[in-house]
Amino acid sequence: MAALRTDIRKTFPGTDEVVVDYIAGLVDDVDEDVDDIVDQTRGMLQAGPSSSDNKALNDFMDRLVQYLDSQSSKRVRKAATATKLASSVQMRSQQMSATIAMSGRVDLDSVNKGQASRVDLTKLAKAEAKLKAKLEKRSKRSLYEGSKLIDKMQQQQSYEEMFMKVNPLDLSGAAKGKSKDIHLTNIDVSFASNRILSGATLNMAYGRRYGLIGRNGVGKSTLLRHIALREVAIPTHISILYVEQEIIGDDTKAIDSVLKADVWRHKLITDEKEINAKLENMEKNPVPSDAPEGDKIAAEREKDELAARLGEIQQNLIDMEADTGPARAAHLLAGLGFSEADQQKPTRSFSGGWRMRLALARALFVKPDLLMLDEPSNMLDLNAIAWLEDYLQTWPGTILVVSHDRSFLDAVATDIVHQHSQRLDYYKGNFSQFHATKTDRALQQKKEYEAQLAYRQHLQAYIDRWRYNANRAPQAQSRIKILEKLPELEPPEEEDQSEKFKFPEPEKISPPLLQLDEAEFGYTPDKQILKGVNFDVQMDSRIAVIGPNGAGKSTLIKLLTGVIQPNKGSQNINSRVRIGYFTQHHMDQLDVTLSPVAFLQQKFPGQTEQEYRAHLGAFGITGLTGLQKMETLSGGQKSRVAFAVLAFTRPHILLLDEPTNHLDAEGLDGLAAAVNAFKGGCIIISHDSTFIHTVAAQLYVCANGRVDKFNGDVTDYKRLIVEEIKHKNSP
Repeated sequence: MAALRTDIRKTFPGTDEVVVDYIAGLVDDVDEDVDDIVDQTRGMLQAGPSSSDNKALNDFMDRLVQYLDSQSSKRVRKAATATKLASSVQMRSQQMSATIAMSGRVDLDSVNKGQASRVDLTKLAKAEAKLKAKLEKRSKRSLYEGSKLIDKMQQQQSYEEMFMKVNPLDLSGAAKGKSKDIHLTNIDVSFASNRILSGATLNMAYGRRYGLIGRNGVGKSTLLRHIALREVAIPTHISILYVEQEIIGDDTKAIDSVLKADVWRHKLITDEKEINAKLENMEKNPVPSDAPEGDKIAAEREKDELAARLGEIQQNLIDMEADTGPARAAHLLAGLGFSEADQQKPTRSFSGGWRMRLALARALFVKPDLLMLDEPSNMLDLNAIAWLEDYLQTWPGTILVVSHDRSFLDAVATDIVHQHSQRLDYYKGNFSQFHATKTDRALQQKKEYEAQLAYRQHLQAYIDRWRYNANRAPQAQSRIKILEKLPELEPPEEEDQSEKFKFPEPEKISPPLLQLDEAEFGYTPDKQILKGVNFDVQMDSRIAVIGPNGAGKSTLIKLLTGVIQPNKGSQNINSRVRIGYFTQHHMDQLDVTLSPVAFLQQKFPGQTEQEYRAHLGAFGITGLTGLQKMETLSGGQKSRVAFAVLAFTRPHILLLDEPTNHLDAEGLDGLAAAVNAFKGGCIIISHDSTFIHTVAAQLYVCANGRVDKFNGDVTDYKRLIVEEIKHKNSP
C-alpha cells in the first residue's frame, strides 16, 4: 500500500490525503470487485486538482489494473458490457416533483405513486444475497484466519505424515546453495479471534540462536506452532521441527524411536531394503530362457530402473550421513540421562518427563535447519540442562527457543527476540545483555519523552499567555503552527513490573529444627537409596539440593518432613516447627472447582473474606482473580495460589520443589526477592540456575546414594557435569 500511496502523490500532486487513504483502503479490500475499485478511483482522481492530464490518469489506471489482477486470484471482474434499456426515456418530458422544487428533497411517494415497480426482483435478490455474504465474510475473517491453525492441528494424523508434508525431501538438489536466512515482513498471526502479531517482522540469520521471551499469555507458543505448520511463510527449502509434546509410548525401543524421528532417513533405509530384496529375488528367479522376448526386455528394464533408484537412495543416505545415526542417537540419549539399559527399553515404560526427553532427543537427531524448543528445561534436571546448553553451542542451524530460564538463555542465545504489543523487537547478545540494553533504551526513551513534553508545555504556556495580546499575537500564532506540526507524542511503554510475593514472618524457635545424622534409607535391604546423610536446617538456612532425577532428592525431603523414617541413623524434627511444602505437582492439591478465596475459607476457616483476599494479594492474586474458579486460572496463577496456601500457616521452613516451572521472569524475580526477605529457613530443589544462584547460600549434591555439600556455585557444578559426560562418551 505504501507504493500505491507514493504513486498517487507523485502522479497527481496536490491530491488530498483523505482521497489517497480512501483509494488505498479500497484497493486493500480483497472483497471489492475490480471494476468497482477502478470506477471509484477514476472518478475521485478526475475530480482532483490534477485531473487535466488525461494521459497520466490513463497510465496510472493501467498500472492499477495490472496490480489488482496480480494481487489476488479471488478478485472477480465484471464483464464490461452496455445495458440496453427496456424502453427509451425522454428526459425533457419528465416533470419535476413539486416537492423537490419547494424543499430540495425527494418525495418518493409522489414520484412513485401509481407507477408499477420496474425492479427485477430476481436480480435484486441475487445482489442482496451477494452483499450479505460479503458482509458475513468480513465479520468472520479474523476468526477464520485464526481457526485455520486449529483445523490443521485436528487434521494431522501422524508425526511421519506431518514431517514429510512440512519438510519435503529435495531430490533435485535445487535447494543447494540457497540462503537459509529468514526475513519476513508484515506478519499477522492470530489464534481464534485473538491477534498475536500485527505487521511484525521475523528476522533470523542461519546459524544464530534466538531466545524468544515475553510475558505469559503474549502468544510465544502460538507463534512457534504457526511457524511449525508454515502458517508463517517460511521458505520450503528450510526444514523445521518443533518440540512441544511428549511422544506417545509404545513398544518401540527408545533408541529406535530416536532413529525413526528422521522420517526421510528411515524411509530411504526401508526403501533400500525393499529394492535389495527385489533385486535378490530377480537374481534367484530369472526370466526363463524360453520366455517371450518382450518379457525379457521388461525384466531387464525393471532391473535397470531398480538399480538406478537404489543408487539415488544410497547417494541420499551418504549425503545425510545415515551410517552415523545409531552412534549419534546413543550419544544424545546418554547426554539426556538415558543409560545404555534405558535406551533398549520400550517407550511406554517411561514417565511423561522422560518421554519429553525422548522428544527432545528425536529433534536433536533430525538436525533441522530451524529447531524450535518450547521451555526445554522444564522437564530436565540440572545435569541434563548442563549437557544441553553445551551441546547447543555447536548447533549448525538456527534455533528459536522459548524459555523463562535466564541462565539457559545466557548460555545458549546469541540473540533475544522480545515479543510484546503485537510486535517483535530484536536485541544482539544473550539475556543479560538484553536486559542491560533494554534498560538503557527505556531510560533514553523516557528522557526523550520528557524533553519533548517540556518543549510542548513551554510552547503551550507561551500561547496561553500571549494569544490575545495584540503585540504578541503573531508570535503566538507562529508557535501554534509549530505545535500543530509536531508529531503526536506517545509516552514510552511501561516497564514490566516484578511480581510481588511476601511470606509472613514466623516466630523464633530454638534449634535444632530439622536434622538428619548418618541417616540411611531404602525400601528394600538390598537397595539403599540414601546412606550416610548428614543434614541440618536452621532458621537462617538457604540450601539448594541439586542432582540428577531419580537420585533420591524426593526421598531426602520425605526424611526431613517425617513422612518416612530412616532405616539407620537419627532423625530430629522440632515439635514446634511448621513446614510449608511446595511440590512440583502442586496443582493436584488444589480444588479447581473453587475460587482461591473459597479454597482458603475451606482449608483455613475463621477469617473474613477481606482477610483472605488480602493474603492472596501478597502473592499477586488481586481483584476479581481471587473470586474466579481456579480451573480458569493460568499455571502461573495457580502457582501463586499454592504459595499463598503454604504461607497461610506462617511456616518456619519453606521446602520448594521446582517452584519456578510455571512462573515468567517477573514472577521469578518476585519469588526470589520474597525468599531472600523471608525470616525462616528455606530448602530448594530446582533446575533453574539463576534462581539457585540468587537465593541459595549452600549447595548440596544428591547423587550415587549420598547427599554431600558442594564447594562451589551452580556454574561450577554444571561445568563439572559437562566434563564428566564428555569424558564418559570419549573413545
